[in-house]
Amino acid sequence: MSNLNRFLGGSPGSVLVKLIFLSLLVGAFLAFYDITPFTLIERLFSWISSVLDLSLETVLQVGRWVLYGAVIVIPLWLISRLFSRR
Repeated sequence: MSNLNRFLGGSPGSVLVKLIFLSLLVGAFLAFYDITPFTLIERLFSWISSVLDLSLETVLQVGRWVLYGAVIVIPLWLISRLFSRR
């Protein structure tokens, strides 16, 4: 088996026929649902953007919770440390 056949996973002719057939099936599926490659790319970037926005909002919300809690916890901790020094 040559390096090219090993790389392709078979003879170039048979791989080409398989790829053309799969491309035809995928193309028909996309055409049936009226999806273009540009739409797929646009939706992918939109999805990534929404995930990043959601993640950023979550981090900001958790940060707020930490600050809210610190307003109570830090003074109480400091007071407890001062009175335990006796």
